[in-house]
Amino acid sequence: QVQLVESGGGLVQAGDSLRLSCAASGRSLTMYVLGWLRQQAPGKERELVAAVDSSNSKYYADSVKGRFTISRDYRKNTVDLQLNALKPEDTAIYYCAAKLRGNAEYTSWGQGTRVTVSS
Repeated sequence: QVQLVESGGGLVQAGDSLRLSCAASGRSLTMYVLGWLRQQAPGKERELVAAVDSSNSKYYADSVKGRFTISRDYRKNTVDLQLNALKPEDTAIYYCAAKLRGNAEYTSWGQGTRVTVSS
């Protein structure tokens, strides 16, 4: 089982930047994909924002390409998400998540960190 703890959310203005961090522990993450997902409203499906696999191959949702950057530190077992040029529609609870490579679903989740972007 992988334990994930996020930090770094907050209230910012449109155009500002934030950096979210996720510390992973519990087992070796060599075979895991680490991702950031967000839920913009209660009851709305969580959206995959960015992900990075063990070969450092990265995925970004179209809505964040060019603005968000995911990075993984294999030594520290962390995965960060740099959020630049934030927009009000980026307001959401952001979750760090992990899944074994090849699995369709994320199976380990952090508690979430709230990002609020005011216009």
